[in-house]
Amino acid sequence: MSSRLIGVGVGPGDPELVTVKGVRALQEADAVVVPVMAGADGTDGGEPGRAEATVLHYVGAEKVVRVVFALNERTDRGRREAAWDAAGERVAELLRAHGSVAFATIGDPNVYSTFTYLAHTIAELVPGTAVETVPGITAMQDLAARSGAVLTEGTEPLTLVPVTAGSAVLKDALAGPGTVVAYKFGRLAAEVAAALRETGRTEGAVWGSALGLPEESIRPAADLAGEPLPYLSTLIVPAPRDGGRGGKL
Repeated sequence: MSSRLIGVGVGPGDPELVTVKGVRALQEADAVVVPVMAGADGTDGGEPGRAEATVLHYVGAEKVVRVVFALNERTDRGRREAAWDAAGERVAELLRAHGSVAFATIGDPNVYSTFTYLAHTIAELVPGTAVETVPGITAMQDLAARSGAVLTEGTEPLTLVPVTAGSAVLKDALAGPGTVVAYKFGRLAAEVAAALRETGRTEGAVWGSALGLPEESIRPAADLAGEPLPYLSTLIVPAPRDGGRGGKL
């Protein structure tokens, strides 16, 4: 029987937002891999990540395997690549030993997820492995629900940008007519606030972090100041709407 690698989206942090299909995939897998950040020496930093905390609501700790993925390495490409290779080798070992391995990722496995890189590595290390994904609820969906911000209406486009690509990418998106969602903007909060002001898109915009967790914060984007925010902060800038009900149809 060929091995199976299943990327399971476990949502932004609230354990109740894991889908029924996702829970079943986690429970039926022989092992569940959770990505963890590296410590200063490149090994397991010890702190449980958001994906791990969510997974432990549904499977026993004995089935969870912590694997370092250098999630916090953005400058040293060589170190990052070495960590990906080591992580791939560890998951390949699990696949050879168990056959069915689930990889838990926050949000969705096909949206800015480490799972993409893992699947690419496993295709080379364990040829013939069947790769599957189980979709997860994204941070923009959760923030929209918790804040009341409507993501799209009628013919409006929706643009999703990672601010790690630079504030210029965000400015270009804000110059368009549709809703803009920005991920990973916490360290550039001051630049994001400036971009909103410059494009006249501050009104109605909202940001949130730690959604569904005790430290959850959801606030109007007008409150953004210069201090950095949590890395995994999400921003929703709704499209300008002044046509009344159905105005964008």
